[in-house]
Amino acid sequence: MIDYRKKFDLHIHTTASDGEYRPADLVRKAASVGLEIIAITDHDTLDGIAEAEQAGKETGVEVIAGIELSTKFEGKTVDILGYRLTHADELQQVLKQMRDARENRAQIILDKFAAIGMPLTMEDVQEFSQGGVIARPHIAKAIVKKGYVADYQTVFDEYLADGKPCAIDKMVLSPEEGIALIHEAGGKAVLAHPVYLNDDELVERLLQYPFDGIEVWHRKHSPEDAARYNALANRYSLLKTGGSDFHRDEHDLGNFGFDLTQI
Repeated sequence: MIDYRKKFDLHIHTTASDGEYRPADLVRKAASVGLEIIAITDHDTLDGIAEAEQAGKETGVEVIAGIELSTKFEGKTVDILGYRLTHADELQQVLKQMRDARENRAQIILDKFAAIGMPLTMEDVQEFSQGGVIARPHIAKAIVKKGYVADYQTVFDEYLADGKPCAIDKMVLSPEEGIALIHEAGGKAVLAHPVYLNDDELVERLLQYPFDGIEVWHRKHSPEDAARYNALANRYSLLKTGGSDFHRDEHDLGNFGFDLTQI
């Protein structure tokens, strides 16, 4: 899928979902740190791709059209990375349904916060979503800006995590549906950051679905994690990918423990 001898980062988020850099600015940042290939993988949207591709032409950075799809399996969130999406009409239709559901969900979450004495308007949240998909991080940032809670993580821990007062389920796909949509769009489907599942047996059950690859390297994967997932990729003849899962500067764009000797 890529030339591993080139410097790459295949898991990057922009303001089209919950990242802090606009797509063009992120491509320029990638160029400034010597990256040659990047994939824009925003959550449940392709909206940042065109801007990133144009910036890629201007900077010489190869931009792969990607996505990070939200799915659920046995009650757990399973994120699926899709790469090189060339004809995404059906995927776009499903994404619109997910976006509409998410916007409705966002209003319900705001209503829940208002009910416990923390009123917000949709405009307060859109300041942080900047026209992209409204997600919980944008709501958390608005809550902090209003001064209701001291820090971003506390908003999640006390109010937005599963079972907390302002939590609500979102529309999600099954892994099988997500993989099928990526394949229909001409892309490759890759299991994202498997360490987050905290269950290698579950990872192996997921790999019975027609995944094309697995994210072996990730900023949250230890060398031991990467070695296990590399072995799984070999066992199931899967593509191996890696990325920083970049959202903001603390995530260190382009740095995720990739070791060419493992290929």
